[in-house]
Amino acid sequence: MKRRGFTLIELIVVISIIVMLVAITTRVLQHVKNEARTVVCQSNIRNLQLQFQIYQEDHGAMPYGFTFRFDPPAPGWYMGDLRVDAPGWYWPNYLGIVKNRGRRDEKIMTCPSKNMDDYLLEFSVLAGNYGVNRSICRSGREIYSKYEEGFGGPPVSANSVRRPGETLLLVDSGYAMICWWQVRDDPLMEIQSGSMADTAYVPGLSTNQARDLLPGQIDDAVNGRHPGKTVNVGYVDGHIEREKAEDLLVRKADDGSYHNLPLWEPNPRRAN
Repeated sequence: MKRRGFTLIELIVVISIIVMLVAITTRVLQHVKNEARTVVCQSNIRNLQLQFQIYQEDHGAMPYGFTFRFDPPAPGWYMGDLRVDAPGWYWPNYLGIVKNRGRRDEKIMTCPSKNMDDYLLEFSVLAGNYGVNRSICRSGREIYSKYEEGFGGPPVSANSVRRPGETLLLVDSGYAMICWWQVRDDPLMEIQSGSMADTAYVPGLSTNQARDLLPGQIDDAVNGRHPGKTVNVGYVDGHIEREKAEDLLVRKADDGSYHNLPLWEPNPRRAN
């Protein structure tokens, strides 16, 4: 009795089906993996929000975003790299969640989906993780450039925020501090001082394509970090939302006012 084998066409069909199944499975697994990273990111922000709430209760205000402070040395001194970061205390120092110099030991400070194409940026806790809203966590004095105007002085108390459930405190960011100037559609920020603080951005925001950013930031800034170009946002009242990056854009209207500014300003006051 003669045994019949597979014909060439049958083998091609079977192989094609296998390739299609592998491709579909790979996409599904990648999607699941990306979603899992997003969930971890949300958990990190939730834990950080708790630290902010504890600090608020103990001190009556949010911590500084950054201060030129040297005495006593900051816990975990020094967080950044002197080539691109100003020396001083950053908000993780005030919260007491960074323990060791030059090491990423605090997992809640690291977004698992950060996409930095540069060794220095990849291993910097200040770059490509979470940014605090500088309208809430201010600096001790005006620094860096004209874009920093209005963000000096003492930090804001959560109780003084007009809409705590609608005002951003923490977000996926290109740098540890971010302000509404850096998400405007006009004008776009440019690097003024050579500092990383000038290159903060919301990952996936459309205007990032025209921003003057560092080469290692471009993929993360333009293509986004989480599925659907979404970002995780922590609000002043402590709740977490997953938002479209584009929903955080501040647009300038014809009359000189800014749309979406209440998201970034505790008590919006700027007209131009």
